[in-house]
Amino acid sequence: MGCGSNNGQKKSDFKLNTNSENNTFSNNETLTLSIENPKNFSIDSIYYSLNGKRIEESTPLLDVKLGKQTVEATVYFNNQHQSVQQNMIILNSEPPKIFTYKIINEYPHDITSYTQGLEFFNDTLYESTGQYKESKLKKVNYKTGEVLKNVPLADDYFGEGLTILNNKVYQLTWKNGTGFVYDVNTFKKLNSFKYGNSKEGWGLCNDSSNILKSDGTEKIWTLNPETLIEQDYIQVYTNKGKITEINEMEWIQGKIYANRYQKDGVAIINPKNGAVIGVIDFSPLKKLVTQHQGLDVLNGIAYNPKTKTVFVTGKRWDKLFEVEIVEN
Repeated sequence: MGCGSNNGQKKSDFKLNTNSENNTFSNNETLTLSIENPKNFSIDSIYYSLNGKRIEESTPLLDVKLGKQTVEATVYFNNQHQSVQQNMIILNSEPPKIFTYKIINEYPHDITSYTQGLEFFNDTLYESTGQYKESKLKKVNYKTGEVLKNVPLADDYFGEGLTILNNKVYQLTWKNGTGFVYDVNTFKKLNSFKYGNSKEGWGLCNDSSNILKSDGTEKIWTLNPETLIEQDYIQVYTNKGKITEINEMEWIQGKIYANRYQKDGVAIINPKNGAVIGVIDFSPLKKLVTQHQGLDVLNGIAYNPKTKTVFVTGKRWDKLFEVEIVEN
């Protein structure tokens, strides 16, 4: 077998072409493939695949994941075969819708908390905070701001996102390549886990079955809830290109709501293909909190199933906002 990549194997005698000059498509288009055969071999058959799954010579892209993808053709000829690949980018066909918000309530929030993860469980707020020598896992009465339980991380860990599934709290650290698992009631540390292909820990959420993890890039990984092994990923893209620095996340009514680092907004993401289908501008909220040295960006989004409302805050903000999302 020969491959078209520079891996020491024989270069393919064929070239794989797409019906786009720059190999960039919108997901409402159809991918059409063709083979250049400069040596005029007598071809018996061609097997096309996209990310390892068989496709036809012409394939609609509507149900395909967005982002960088690899299409491959295996050409059978003269009792032999060769494989050749082509990279392509798939964009969303529509721009994101713009959303704003209405403030329903304001609650106190610890001004010293460098908020990294935020999630409700049984009408109680759980929070993970960052910074070396300051990182904690906290259980909070969101209406009063009272800390009900508090566990510090070791000084050499920088806390990141958290999520709660099957009565366990999962908490990431930033650059240590390690996450922790706690009992949701006692905060007893049950075990730890290592990251796979994602080198950093940023945000976590869950869809009631699987855990979703961001790593600071455009990728959101799906983790097996039992083994915590990264099984798959989506790439977050708009109609123009990739969206990186996906940070704190929340699963809300079948969609991923995600903070972007140093952006005072939230992206609404289709978890099936990675499309950004909406953007919420929360930038005015920063002016409503106490302005002080160390005040940082919006970060922290949580959905309370009891109230059916969304809560947002920021790093070292002294307020937690309960909001209603409104299409602009």
